[in-house]
Amino acid sequence: MLRQVELLEKVESYDPNVEEKLLNKAYVFSMRAHGSQTRASGDPFFSHPLEVAGILADHKFDSRTIITALLHDVVEDTTYSLEDIKKSFGSEISSLVDGVTKLSKFEGRSDKFNQAENFRKLLLATSRDIRVLFVKLADRLHNMRTLKFIKDEKKKKRISYETLEIYSPLAERLGMEEIRKELDDLSFNVTEPELRDSIIQRLLMLRQQDEDILDKIIKNIEEFLLENKIIFKVFGREKTPYSIWKKMKVKSVNFSQLSDIMAFTILVKDTKTCYEVLGLLHQGYSYVPGRFKDYISTPKPNGYQSIHTTLIGPLNQRIEIQIRTFEMNEKAEFGVAAHWIYKDKINPKDGKQYRWMRQILDILDQSNEPEEFLEHTKMQMHADQVFVFTPKGDIVALPKGAMPLDFAFSVHSDVGYFCSGVKINNSIKPLSTKLKNGDQVEIIRGKDNSVLPDWLEFSITGKARVCIKRYLHTKEDEDFKKLGKEILINHFKNQGMRYSETNVKNILDKFKLKDLDNLYKFIGCGKIFPNKIVSSMFPEKKLLKKNDKIVILNKLKEKNRSEDFPLIVHGLTPGMSIHFAKCCNPIPGDEAISFVMKNKGLIIHLKLCKELKKAKSENNKFIKVSWENLKYKKNDFVAKINVLIRNKIGALGVLSSIIGKSLSNIRNLEITERNTDFFKINIDIDVKNKSHLSKVIASLRTSDFIESVSRV
Repeated sequence: MLRQVELLEKVESYDPNVEEKLLNKAYVFSMRAHGSQTRASGDPFFSHPLEVAGILADHKFDSRTIITALLHDVVEDTTYSLEDIKKSFGSEISSLVDGVTKLSKFEGRSDKFNQAENFRKLLLATSRDIRVLFVKLADRLHNMRTLKFIKDEKKKKRISYETLEIYSPLAERLGMEEIRKELDDLSFNVTEPELRDSIIQRLLMLRQQDEDILDKIIKNIEEFLLENKIIFKVFGREKTPYSIWKKMKVKSVNFSQLSDIMAFTILVKDTKTCYEVLGLLHQGYSYVPGRFKDYISTPKPNGYQSIHTTLIGPLNQRIEIQIRTFEMNEKAEFGVAAHWIYKDKINPKDGKQYRWMRQILDILDQSNEPEEFLEHTKMQMHADQVFVFTPKGDIVALPKGAMPLDFAFSVHSDVGYFCSGVKINNSIKPLSTKLKNGDQVEIIRGKDNSVLPDWLEFSITGKARVCIKRYLHTKEDEDFKKLGKEILINHFKNQGMRYSETNVKNILDKFKLKDLDNLYKFIGCGKIFPNKIVSSMFPEKKLLKKNDKIVILNKLKEKNRSEDFPLIVHGLTPGMSIHFAKCCNPIPGDEAISFVMKNKGLIIHLKLCKELKKAKSENNKFIKVSWENLKYKKNDFVAKINVLIRNKIGALGVLSSIIGKSLSNIRNLEITERNTDFFKINIDIDVKNKSHLSKVIASLRTSDFIESVSRV
């Protein structure tokens, strides 16, 4: 355990402006606060904050970060409050301690919810001062080093998985590579101990086959570079068991199939020499195509810079070579953010200067659900990246597998919301296109908000998905309100009653609702049926059923009422509050009927659909539908047709040509039966309405290749 004077000397060795009095005060305060508390190991509890402070001192952090480390568990585990910390050490340190302190558990909520809330709090605090995250990572590192003393195996695994999923990626984002590797290895030892031991044994066997293999390769590289008069330093290492396991998992190979399990780093004086060394190595050794990465011209989000390439080494083994300057290496070892704070004097209180942090805060700003935020953030931190360009030449980093909508929302949420198409390298492409390194991406903006439910299939980033979900949720609420109001008005008409919002407001208390909007929403999503509203307003009246005599109420003239008014659906979004049944595929112009399904909205079927019997047995209330004013895009509907076509060369080409010339498109095609002369095909085609479908069918019937066409 570090003594007080030893900690002070360690900080003084790199920071001549150390706040000696405050640091000594924090040491004594923490030691007294934790008193006789002990850890699971049996050590005094104070040994933990002291070790955390030591880890941060090894990385040359400022005095206030070290002081925060000493005090980080005081509020959580002793009787002292944040106010006590503030009185003794000031508002800056109390704010840092608050950022590291966990929230109290939310009663009745899951462990995952509590974990997500604590993570959200941590990142908010980090955005205000990045030092919060450094203390938290050092805290987690020491906890992982002492995890073996916890007896509860389930708890050990939970902590280890959390470390791999959250804290290790955060360390990587901050450029704290050595801490990340240690967190990975300590966690891997708990989550997959047998697998880790197996990999270690394989590495030992390789060493036994050639004990000096690393030294031999280093010597060969040194001789080669000396011949070319390069000033350099080179060192090598085996990759860690966890990184080897990840590579095995990604490539779906076993250990014996892995080739590049050794990595070598070459340090040179400047950037120009990095590229010079790269050229020399590629001339002197065979290089593996597709394994070159230039993180100097395009740094990682954490600021890491280096050139990576894979060569067939002097002993005919694949070896990974990393080439960077001495300064770049210092950043890689100590952590980019720590280096900036210590050397470049960048303000640690501006966490938003780190692009990855801004992206996560964007997700946080858009997401109301902590668990959803946690899942999106995990994905954001874990993903490999692609680098694409805006039309102005700016670089945008996105997770591997990202699509144009991810790009659009990363630029600005409004660019995403109003996206109507995309050009990639000056060619119009579908929104489902996966972006590649070097693509130039231009978003085509429409006049109106274009968000549709299927956009969730064309996005992977946290920000894009949270923005889309948030918009769809708001739009769904609006649609349910609109639909509910129309259903209620329609029901009043069909009961021979005049609808009055004033009268309806009088019965809101019976349903424990605050306002009409909530009532309309509950009707639209099927939680309240309109007949319940009418019977609550007029308990003495008998509601009309089919074949009942029409009762004239509220001076509504009988001649203005039909026995069954159709529901006029307008302004609703298909796939959200209104759904077209896939069993019968109704299209505009069809005689259709609908019912409200709980939490889904209006389900529209053909009037003669067989599936309606099932809906009727579940006591659903049926409503006739008018297609009037329904807002939809061209060819937004799918119709199924059955075609009997002659088994001749070119027949399918003719069929697809006719459908295309009829301004339709084939969505799906299935051959259901085939013989010498004919084959039957079921085809799903996009159409505007019933009239359009009739024209497509009529055009198909004119072809000599086609024997018959019918709608399914």
